[in-house]
Amino acid sequence: MKEIKSVSENDNKGENSSLKRIGNFIKEARLSRNQSVEELASDLKIGAHQLEAIEEGNEEKLPEKVFVKAMIRRISQKLKLDTEFIMDEYKTERKEVKIEEIVEEVSKKNYRSKQPKNLNPEGFIIFILISGFLGLIASSLIFNLFSGSSQNQSPKQELIKKTK
Repeated sequence: MKEIKSVSENDNKGENSSLKRIGNFIKEARLSRNQSVEELASDLKIGAHQLEAIEEGNEEKLPEKVFVKAMIRRISQKLKLDTEFIMDEYKTERKEVKIEEIVEEVSKKNYRSKQPKNLNPEGFIIFILISGFLGLIASSLIFNLFSGSSQNQSPKQELIKKTK
Protein backbone atom coordinates (compact mmCIF):
# COMPACT_ATOMS: atom_id res chain seq x y z
CA MET A 1 0.00 0.00 0.00
CA LYS A 2 2.88 2.36 0.73
CA GLU A 3 4.29 1.80 -2.77
CA ILE A 4 1.06 2.94 -4.36
CA LYS A 5 1.08 6.11 -2.28
CA SER A 6 4.68 6.89 -3.18
CA VAL A 7 3.93 6.52 -6.88
CA SER A 8 0.97 8.87 -6.66
CA GLU A 9 3.04 11.36 -4.65
CA ASN A 10 5.69 11.31 -7.37
CA ASP A 11 2.99 12.07 -9.92
CA ASN A 12 2.11 15.22 -8.04
CA LYS A 13 5.74 16.32 -7.79
CA GLY A 14 6.21 16.54 -11.55
CA GLU A 15 6.42 12.96 -12.75
CA ASN A 16 4.00 14.02 -15.51
CA SER A 17 6.01 17.17 -16.16
CA SER A 18 7.36 18.42 -19.42
CA LEU A 19 10.73 16.90 -18.52
CA LYS A 20 9.14 13.46 -18.37
CA ARG A 21 7.62 13.91 -21.85
CA ILE A 22 10.91 15.17 -23.27
CA GLY A 23 12.77 12.33 -21.57
CA ASN A 24 10.51 9.87 -23.37
CA PHE A 25 11.24 11.54 -26.74
CA ILE A 26 14.97 11.44 -26.08
CA LYS A 27 14.94 7.83 -24.89
CA GLU A 28 12.96 6.67 -27.94
CA ALA A 29 15.30 8.53 -30.29
CA ARG A 30 18.38 7.10 -28.57
CA LEU A 31 17.01 3.56 -28.66
CA SER A 32 16.01 3.88 -32.32
CA ARG A 33 19.66 4.72 -33.08
CA ASN A 34 20.84 1.74 -31.03
CA GLN A 35 22.87 3.93 -28.71
CA SER A 36 23.41 3.17 -25.07
CA VAL A 37 23.08 5.80 -22.36
CA GLU A 38 26.85 5.62 -21.81
CA GLU A 39 27.66 6.14 -25.53
CA LEU A 40 25.41 9.18 -25.90
CA ALA A 41 26.55 10.67 -22.61
CA SER A 42 30.20 10.20 -23.63
CA ASP A 43 29.59 11.86 -27.02
CA LEU A 44 27.93 14.83 -25.29
CA LYS A 45 30.46 14.92 -22.45
CA ILE A 46 27.79 14.74 -19.76
CA GLY A 47 27.32 12.21 -17.01
CA ALA A 48 25.39 9.05 -17.82
CA HIS A 49 23.43 9.52 -14.59
CA GLN A 50 22.32 12.96 -15.83
CA LEU A 51 21.16 11.57 -19.16
CA GLU A 52 19.27 8.80 -17.34
CA ALA A 53 17.68 11.40 -15.04
CA ILE A 54 16.52 13.43 -18.06
CA GLU A 55 15.08 10.34 -19.76
CA GLU A 56 13.26 9.41 -16.54
CA GLY A 57 12.08 12.98 -15.94
CA ASN A 58 13.70 12.93 -12.51
CA GLU A 59 14.36 16.60 -11.73
CA GLU A 60 15.77 15.81 -8.28
CA LYS A 61 18.89 14.20 -9.78
CA LEU A 62 19.58 17.13 -12.11
CA PRO A 63 21.28 20.51 -11.67
CA GLU A 64 19.45 23.83 -12.06
CA LYS A 65 16.96 24.29 -14.88
CA VAL A 66 19.35 26.48 -16.91
CA PHE A 67 21.86 23.65 -17.18
CA VAL A 68 19.16 21.07 -17.85
CA LYS A 69 17.84 23.25 -20.65
CA ALA A 70 21.30 23.42 -22.24
CA MET A 71 21.72 19.65 -21.92
CA ILE A 72 18.32 18.99 -23.50
CA ARG A 73 19.19 21.30 -26.40
CA ARG A 74 22.52 19.52 -27.01
CA ILE A 75 20.94 16.05 -26.70
CA SER A 76 18.15 16.89 -29.16
CA GLN A 77 20.63 18.33 -31.65
CA LYS A 78 22.88 15.28 -31.34
CA LEU A 79 19.93 12.93 -31.88
CA LYS A 80 18.73 15.12 -34.76
CA LEU A 81 15.36 15.77 -33.14
CA ASP A 82 13.24 18.86 -33.74
CA THR A 83 15.10 21.03 -31.23
CA GLU A 84 12.61 23.90 -31.39
CA PHE A 85 9.72 21.54 -30.62
CA ILE A 86 11.63 19.92 -27.75
CA MET A 87 12.52 23.30 -26.22
CA ASP A 88 8.92 24.49 -26.53
CA GLU A 89 7.78 21.29 -24.81
CA TYR A 90 10.27 21.91 -22.01
CA LYS A 91 8.83 25.37 -21.39
CA THR A 92 5.26 24.05 -21.35
CA GLU A 93 3.95 22.74 -18.06
CA ARG A 94 0.72 20.84 -18.51
CA LYS A 95 -1.51 20.10 -15.59
CA GLU A 96 -3.34 16.84 -15.42
CA VAL A 97 -6.92 17.34 -16.52
CA LYS A 98 -9.71 15.08 -15.36
CA ILE A 99 -12.58 14.09 -17.64
CA GLU A 100 -15.09 15.51 -15.15
CA GLU A 101 -13.46 18.95 -15.45
CA ILE A 102 -13.66 18.83 -19.25
CA VAL A 103 -17.33 17.80 -19.18
CA GLU A 104 -18.10 20.58 -16.71
CA GLU A 105 -16.32 23.19 -18.85
CA VAL A 106 -18.12 22.06 -22.01
CA SER A 107 -21.50 22.13 -20.27
CA LYS A 108 -20.81 25.68 -19.03
CA LYS A 109 -19.99 26.81 -22.58
CA ASN A 110 -23.13 25.15 -23.96
CA TYR A 111 -25.27 26.79 -21.29
CA ARG A 112 -23.82 30.21 -22.10
CA SER A 113 -24.40 29.77 -25.82
CA LYS A 114 -28.03 28.72 -25.29
CA GLN A 115 -28.90 31.79 -23.24
CA PRO A 116 -30.78 34.39 -25.29
CA LYS A 117 -28.87 37.50 -26.13
CA ASN A 118 -30.10 40.74 -24.59
CA LEU A 119 -31.99 42.51 -27.33
CA ASN A 120 -32.13 46.26 -27.03
CA PRO A 121 -35.78 47.29 -27.61
CA GLU A 122 -34.85 50.88 -28.49
CA GLY A 123 -32.41 49.67 -31.14
CA PHE A 124 -35.02 47.35 -32.59
CA ILE A 125 -37.60 50.18 -32.84
CA ILE A 126 -35.04 52.48 -34.49
CA PHE A 127 -34.18 49.73 -36.97
CA ILE A 128 -37.87 49.28 -37.89
CA LEU A 129 -38.39 53.04 -38.31
CA ILE A 130 -35.30 53.47 -40.52
CA SER A 131 -36.29 50.43 -42.62
CA GLY A 132 -39.81 51.80 -43.07
CA PHE A 133 -38.52 55.23 -44.00
CA LEU A 134 -36.10 53.80 -46.58
CA GLY A 135 -38.87 51.59 -47.98
CA LEU A 136 -41.19 54.62 -48.30
CA ILE A 137 -38.52 56.62 -50.16
CA ALA A 138 -37.73 53.73 -52.49
CA SER A 139 -41.38 53.09 -53.31
CA SER A 140 -42.08 56.80 -54.00
CA LEU A 141 -39.06 56.99 -56.33
CA ILE A 142 -40.21 53.92 -58.21
CA PHE A 143 -43.78 55.26 -58.40
CA ASN A 144 -42.59 58.62 -59.76
CA LEU A 145 -40.39 56.91 -62.31
CA PHE A 146 -43.27 54.88 -63.76
CA SER A 147 -45.99 57.47 -63.36
CA GLY A 148 -44.00 60.16 -65.22
CA SER A 149 -43.85 58.15 -68.45
CA SER A 150 -47.50 57.01 -68.27
CA GLN A 151 -48.80 60.58 -67.75
CA ASN A 152 -47.43 61.75 -71.06
CA GLN A 153 -48.62 59.02 -73.38
CA SER A 154 -49.13 55.34 -73.67
CA PRO A 155 -46.56 53.34 -75.65
CA LYS A 156 -49.06 52.80 -78.51
CA GLN A 157 -49.57 56.53 -78.95
CA GLU A 158 -45.81 57.10 -79.04
CA LEU A 159 -45.45 54.55 -81.86
CA ILE A 160 -48.29 56.08 -83.84
CA LYS A 161 -46.72 59.56 -83.61
CA LYS A 162 -43.32 58.28 -84.71
CA THR A 163 -44.75 56.61 -87.84
CA LYS A 164 -46.62 59.74 -89.04
